[in-house]
Amino acid sequence: MKYMLLMYWNQAEAPDLSSPEAQQAAAKAWQALLQDARAADVLVSQNGVAPDSSTTTVRVREGKSMITDGPFAETHEQLGGYFLIDVENLDEAIRWAEKIPAAQYGSIEIRPLWSPG
Repeated sequence: MKYMLLMYWNQAEAPDLSSPEAQQAAAKAWQALLQDARAADVLVSQNGVAPDSSTTTVRVREGKSMITDGPFAETHEQLGGYFLIDVENLDEAIRWAEKIPAAQYGSIEIRPLWSPG
């Protein structure tokens, strides 16, 4: 079953990556996760997203489009990226979500992909 692991965090609570050492440590943690997920053959896709300041939201009400800058809702945590994995069940998806470095300072939302039929 495919699950989308959505990574959210508050920029103010994210690790300080201003030093080369901190950047290397963070990169090492993310690379280890990617290597493990590829080796387990569960990774379908993954990526980060641009900051919420570059977001555009579209709503259609009564046939009229409303286009606004910014995220859908006011929140302290912003979507930072995703992992799309293919695993046996929710318990396995949870185990992978726990391995995501962002879980240490943010939250990982797990959503099964909807499959019509």
